[in-house]
Parts: sequence; structure tokens; C-alpha cells
Amino acid sequence: MAFVPEYLSPLINIVERITPRGLLMKLQEYLVRTGIYVKAAEIMTLILLTSIFFGLIGIILAMILGINILVPFLAGFSLPPIILASYIFIMMDRRIDAIEQGTPDFLRQIASLLRAGVGLETALEDISKQGKGPLYDELKRAVIEIKIGRTFDDALLSMGRRLKSDTLDRTFRMIIEGRKAGGSLADVIEAVAEDTRAVLALKRERKANVMMSIMFLVVAAIIAAPFALGMIMVYSAFIESLGKTNPILGTAKIAAGGYIIIHSIIAGLLIGIIMYGSARKGIKYAIPLAVLAFGIFYVIEKFGFVIIGSMAP
Repeated sequence: MAFVPEYLSPLINIVERITPRGLLMKLQEYLVRTGIYVKAAEIMTLILLTSIFFGLIGIILAMILGINILVPFLAGFSLPPIILASYIFIMMDRRIDAIEQGTPDFLRQIASLLRAGVGLETALEDISKQGKGPLYDELKRAVIEIKIGRTFDDALLSMGRRLKSDTLDRTFRMIIEGRKAGGSLADVIEAVAEDTRAVLALKRERKANVMMSIMFLVVAAIIAAPFALGMIMVYSAFIESLGKTNPILGTAKIAAGGYIIIHSIIAGLLIGIIMYGSARKGIKYAIPLAVLAFGIFYVIEKFGFVIIGSMAP
């Protein structure tokens, strides 16, 4: 699937050659898990061009406003990859959530077909042809893998590993163990469906219960800390304007900016722990929070004194 114009093919080839293969493979894996079936080199080329464009816009704005060009350039250059990373993490979680929500109904369909006398592999293939959505896309992939020689057990387990879903991995392992144990596989699968439905309900309830804590972390990260430290910098600039120089003001600005970034990243990781029990899943919150918080701090620190001065009588 071509994602960028044909005339950019030479640049895509250059990016593909100079980028470490491991990085390309990792990005490609994330894209597939997100449901974006595009070559990783094409995405990286597009992001590189967009980053250069936004970096140049940052330089132009800095020259117009008469401020140092380094921070606006870095902010503009890093914005596209940050947006892409956040989008991939968010869409990947949404896709996994959509698959998990559809799993109980999918298992019930399998149980019904098994009771009708259909084999498990045949039931899986029939169901994969009936519906649309991320769950059915993954089922079709599993069916293709089985047809080209992969065992049924490996195809199901790889589906859970590929999606990084503990719920799906646990569900498929229970089905495989029930198949090996013999007996009524339809009853086993229906019991697994009910268990999966209960687990998903508990997850939704947990998210609802922790929403206030998450809101507190978000407000503290992007409003309270940037505004408080930004106003301190504004006050320091006001004192300097009266002739009372502060030799550590430059160091204080760097320290405040660093604190804002670290505080926001920690808040994002805590959100991941609270919502999902995993700090890794908080990365998708940490990066946007850090960028937004530092942006607010930077604007207040640079233009707060001017704004307050213009409002004074």
C-alpha cells in the first residue's frame, strides 16, 4: 500500500537503508498491531519531512517574536513523532479493547457451532468470514497461518502475544487446555466466555472508580505545576526589571523546565499504573502530558510578564 507519493521513493529507500533494521521491524510491528498496514520506511519518511517543516515554522515564529530559535525549532521538529507515537499507542489500545470486548460473543458463536457438530478449526474459519472489525481480521490471520502449516494451538497463542493482551492470552490458553483435556469443549468455551465477560466488566468498573484520581494527576501535570512555576519565573523577571538582578535565574528556568517534564512523565506513568496496572501503558499519556505541560510553562514564562504588564492600568 503506497502511503507517500511515488516521487519520494528515492528518499524512502535512503531512510530504509540508514535506519537500523531492528527499529524498522519494531515500528512495523506496532503499525500492524494498530491496524495500519503501511511500510514503516514510508511512515518514517513522512514524519521526517513533517518534522523539518514544523521545525522551520518554529524558527520563523521565533524570529518574528524575537526569541531564541532553539526551543521553538526543537518543539516543532519533535511534534510529529510525538503525535505519531501517541496515536499509535492510543489506537493500539483501542483496537485491543475492541477485540477484547468482542471476544465473549465470538466464543459463544464457537460454542454454538461446536454443539451443531462443526469442528473447532472449521468453526474458527466460518466465524472469521462472517464479521468485520479488528477481531475478525486477527481471526482471518490465524486461519491463514493454520492453513499454511502452523498448528492450531500456536496460531491462537501467537494471536494473544501479538496483541499483548493478557485477557486474550489467558482465554486462548484455557481453550487449548480444555481441548487437550477432552470432554465437552463447547461447555468449556462457554464457561470461558462468561469468565471473560466478568473480567472485562471488572476492568470497566475499575476505570470508572479511578477516574477522579486520574483527573487530579492530569490537572496537577498540565495546569497546577506549569502555572505555578511559570508565574514564579514571571515574578523573577519583574524583580529583575526593577534593577535587582538574580544570578541564578537562568539556572532556575532550566531546573523548572526539567521538573515540569519529569513531573508530567511520572504523572503519565502513574495513570498507566492506576488504569491498567502497567507503567508501560502510561507512556501514551506521559509523552503528550510532558509536551503540553512544558508548552504551557514556556508560554507563561516567556509572555506572562508582557501579558500582565499590558493588563495593568
